Amino acid sequence: MSLRDRFTEELKAAMRAGDSARVSTLRMIQAKLKDTDIAARPGPPVDDAGIIAMLRGMAKSRAESVALYRQGGREELAAKEEAEIAVIESFLPQQMDEAAMAAAIEAAIAETGAASVKDMGKVMAALKARHAATLDMAKAGPMVKARLGG
Repeated sequence: MSLRDRFTEELKAAMRAGDSARVSTLRMIQAKLKDTDIAARPGPPVDDAGIIAMLRGMAKSRAESVALYRQGGREELAAKEEAEIAVIESFLPQQMDEAAMAAAIEAAIAETGAASVKDMGKVMAALKARHAATLDMAKAGPMVKARLGG
């Protein structure tokens, strides 16, 4: 089942269950997806990889908002954003743990023949090509840099 179909099915189930917070978040996801599809025109609609990238962006944006709300003492708004993050992340693939990420980085370094920080771009490109959906590139960057001696 594609992510688009999952969004629709989850929305129907949340409406039947009367879960207004989940319904709201799913409608927000669908609206963002429609905007993303419109931005991709005249090409085809965004594929699942594009949808995952969109969802990651949405989760990251909300995480930043949570930090700002907590700084401002707005705990109720922070809780609302965290609930939205939970719904968004339920559609994302499971992220690699530290050990799996280290193994993937080692494999990418061996595959590209990287020897110094100058080769970091090659390694990051290889990681993105193989593990884009399950690897947090923001965490991988510093790990690759440290491994290459940077």
